[in-house]
Amino acid sequence: MNKLEYEEISAFHPGYYIREIIEDMGVSHNEFATRMGTTGKTLSNLVNGQCNLSNDLAGKLSMMLGTSVDMWLNLQAVYDQKKMEIEQRKALSEQEKIVSMIDYSYFVKVAKLPETRKCIDKVKNLCGFFKVFDLRVMLEQDFLVNYRAGVPCLEQKNIVNAQAWLQTALNFSKSMLIHGFDAGKLQAALPEIRGMTLQEPKIFLPRLKKIFADCGVAFVLLPHLKNSGINGAVKWVGANQVLLALNDRRCYADTFWFSLFHEIKHVLQQKTRIVFISSDIAGLNKLNESLEADADKFAQDYLIPPLEYKKFAPDFYTSDAEIEAFAKQIGVHPGIVAGRLQHDQVIVPNRCSKLKVKYQIIVSDKNPK
Repeated sequence: MNKLEYEEISAFHPGYYIREIIEDMGVSHNEFATRMGTTGKTLSNLVNGQCNLSNDLAGKLSMMLGTSVDMWLNLQAVYDQKKMEIEQRKALSEQEKIVSMIDYSYFVKVAKLPETRKCIDKVKNLCGFFKVFDLRVMLEQDFLVNYRAGVPCLEQKNIVNAQAWLQTALNFSKSMLIHGFDAGKLQAALPEIRGMTLQEPKIFLPRLKKIFADCGVAFVLLPHLKNSGINGAVKWVGANQVLLALNDRRCYADTFWFSLFHEIKHVLQQKTRIVFISSDIAGLNKLNESLEADADKFAQDYLIPPLEYKKFAPDFYTSDAEIEAFAKQIGVHPGIVAGRLQHDQVIVPNRCSKLKVKYQIIVSDKNPK
């Protein structure tokens, strides 16, 4: 272990040279240790590269062999530097496996990271953006996103990309000016938010972000990241502010508004130590089924009141015109009603294509911190 080699890098511990000197002198280790003024155990550790050369030992070697102290200390310094280079090179090699799991072009487009084909540059750029010293941190299952244990179908690429997407949302939220969390204010804003389902995104998004900011919620919309499996997330940032993030995966009006109200309910549940993840990948969060069911029911019933839905009594033959009329009556986008009927298997999935509007998320040019 007194000599390390990796690719073209070699590192020689001072013990490597001491071993050669002992052999040239033709003496035993114990005798050399006595001449050097140290113990046999210390000399053995030194020769085998298991301990660093101290200033004291460097001074004794210089007196014994007629060399300078600086020469021995320099050997130790050069070894330490080369050893660190080897460790960094090995770490970068391991991180290349993580980079292969990530769509780097996503971060070029969304986060404005520099374009590059060099894997080592991708590693450095992503480490800086994710604020980690090593991309292998992204493999730790409870780093940002919680997971169910023992889920066989949960792949490493899902873990890495789920955490990468959430960290991206957190980075975007840092530049937002938001107030302290106010549950009462958010509750009071719900009717206005529901009414926004009838507006175009360019109209409702600025107002929606303003409402959330005033309530202490950083609302972030991002494109979907391949293999992340995340549709939305809620994560508390401290005790007084919360991130609510959504992406454009299958972002039709009905799924967007259902997801939004689902996540709003998670915000109102105020479980500050739980990261809520909306995902269709088994094992990704959903650690508390009762909280998830509560959020689903809240979104479903707030968008389409149960009594009104029961009076509507839709069936397989309910026409598009009747769906539109009911949606107008309760004041929501007709795509939301169509989506509910499809979810409840009242109508077939390929019905109402004209009613189901798809939104597109356009990310700001501002580079997230």
